[in-house]
Amino acid sequence: MCKEISEMTIEELWELFPIVLDSHKPEYINWYLIEENKIRDLISESDIYRISHVGSTAVDGLIAKPAIDILLELEVLSDVAAIIEKLDKSGWGFMDSKDEPYLPRSLCKGYTKYGFAEKVYHLHIRYAGDWDELYFRDYLRENSDVAEEYGRLKESLISEYRNNRDGYTNAKTKFIIHYTKFARKKYGEKYNL
Repeated sequence: MCKEISEMTIEELWELFPIVLDSHKPEYINWYLIEENKIRDLISESDIYRISHVGSTAVDGLIAKPAIDILLELEVLSDVAAIIEKLDKSGWGFMDSKDEPYLPRSLCKGYTKYGFAEKVYHLHIRYAGDWDELYFRDYLRENSDVAEEYGRLKESLISEYRNNRDGYTNAKTKFIIHYTKFARKKYGEKYNL
């Protein structure tokens, strides 16, 4: 009998859900759009500032973990607890939560006690803001050489971090910060409120 996900240790979760990279799939955009529409059906438009497809699956041709990252930016006066409750009832599971300084909440969909489902999603909930993920995504979309370099970096990390998501993420951070700075210079305050 398989343990429930909520009963697993972090090591068991990392073993069940290893870092897997796959070539870019054209259907990622459709997966994102379907889920965006479901979110919009659940949450009042007055609560939504912006919804964006971020992460590697949002960049054509980039090798990626086959998980769609969605950034949901909420208006400051939104009832966050009610929104989280609606998402929970529609199949989103809680991953991580902090209260300060900008309300980061992470939810997921597509993780089962048997491993990954066919479609996997990560939903990053924050108050509306000028988020690095948007700049980094745009920079990779416009600079294929940097996107290819990023893909090579990710591939080089797999053998060491296949079963360590935090280590994998931390090992990419310096690269992401470096190119996000270039993106912010290039795009100015494109996403500033």
